[in-house]
Amino acid sequence: MKIGIFDPYLDSLGGGERYVLTLAEHLSENHLVRIFWDEEEIKERIKERLAINLDKAEFYRNVFSKRLNLWQKLRMTSQYDLIFILSDGSLPTTLAKKNILHFQRPFTKIKTQSLTDRVKLSRYQKIICNSFFTKNYIDQEYRVNSSVVYPPVDVGQFKPQEKENLIVSVGRFSKDAGKKQKEMIIFFKKLHQILGGWELYLIGGLLEQDMAYFNEIKQLAKGFPVKLFPNEPFANLKKHYSQAKIYWHAAGFNEDEKNNPAGMEHFGISTVEAMASGCVPLVYDAGGQKEIVNDRVSGFLWQNEKELIDQTLAVAQDEDLRIKMAKEGIKRAEDFSREVFLRRMDEIIFS
Repeated sequence: MKIGIFDPYLDSLGGGERYVLTLAEHLSENHLVRIFWDEEEIKERIKERLAINLDKAEFYRNVFSKRLNLWQKLRMTSQYDLIFILSDGSLPTTLAKKNILHFQRPFTKIKTQSLTDRVKLSRYQKIICNSFFTKNYIDQEYRVNSSVVYPPVDVGQFKPQEKENLIVSVGRFSKDAGKKQKEMIIFFKKLHQILGGWELYLIGGLLEQDMAYFNEIKQLAKGFPVKLFPNEPFANLKKHYSQAKIYWHAAGFNEDEKNNPAGMEHFGISTVEAMASGCVPLVYDAGGQKEIVNDRVSGFLWQNEKELIDQTLAVAQDEDLRIKMAKEGIKRAEDFSREVFLRRMDEIIFS
């Protein structure tokens, strides 16, 4: 098969990119796979940051580029057996034999009910969401019945090591990404007054346009045992996970889910990675996180600052509880393995 893959956010190297590039790596073993991106130099960054090897795939001229007119796009896409697209809310026009549209986040009020949009949408044989949380909004907005395929986590790569008094949190350093690093630093400062001897590591991708936000975080953390790790290589990320006892995630905190569903965590790949590494997850009680963490079994769901601090103290001060929850988390992480993801994708693509 001749397969094209398009992700308009490819250079952010976040969870959505892990999703589509894991699929690209898998399909390139037996098929011609072209990733529509104009700069092939990104391949090495993908290997370093995501540990995904795309040597068997091609980085190819972006057939959805705004520089191309509609007829050029139709002619070029018609040459493919399958095109898999991560959507930014739009509906790219494609004439490939089979087309799959993937949503990583909820989109609302984007007016997709015109005749043109319905025709475009009719070209997609399958629509996939990364969680039931995302599906609820996508189905309503686009009037479809999408399928849910949870993102892949290569859980075999994550192993707990000797644990330290360490809390980690992983998420892109960006005000727009809404990972709430500033809020977590404020929470940690209060926790630090009660629970000494602990550190907080904030790890995530950093783009040039987000440097102002990153510098704000850096300033806020001064004088406290808080370390920032921008653009950390995958090997180092695994080490941090393996040493940490607790994982924090705060996306969605202080956001109105009804009016801003995109402000919630849409799934939570880093939460699964942390669980596979033996970290106890304490995550905000909203969005896709509720589909990962079994509250008070494999971790905790929290709704306010007090709950997060109380739960952190409970895990930090009760070693038996920590170990029990960590074991449950490792078990739960297996449900989101890379193998489960690829098996489900093969069923969809080749059926």
